Amino acid sequence: MPHWLVYHPPNAYTNDESKDALVKAVTAFYVGVGMPAFYVVVNFIKVPHEDFYVGGVRRGPDDKPFVRFTINHVAHNFPDDDQVRREAGDTFNNLLTPLMKGKYDWEFHISETDRRLWKTNEFTPPERDTDGERLWVKENRPMAY
Repeated sequence: MPHWLVYHPPNAYTNDESKDALVKAVTAFYVGVGMPAFYVVVNFIKVPHEDFYVGGVRRGPDDKPFVRFTINHVAHNFPDDDQVRREAGDTFNNLLTPLMKGKYDWEFHISETDRRLWKTNEFTPPERDTDGERLWVKENRPMAY
């Protein structure tokens, strides 16, 4: 599962449309690489201005909003290869830039969790490119495979 935590001040992501635009782009990316849509979880976490500091300085309501993305990959991890990982970072930067540039300051990082520690609705998710994964993509829910 890709799990995105979107830490944002109160003056960012103030309506469903702005949230939906991000969520749709993120979900479309993962579906496009073969994951079931239900794997994608995005949580918007509003952080009050008085609790939002960047570089030791509080970001107030008159400052350009700063958005921090914490992305955790569980379903599929990148190979331990510098070029592959840098390209992955570039891919996510290219995904976010059109949605963020000019409106927000932002940063992200991607962490990876060992998929052997992951269950969903009691099931061990199927491995990549298997009949089980194709079934989960088709049904868009966890189920016996």
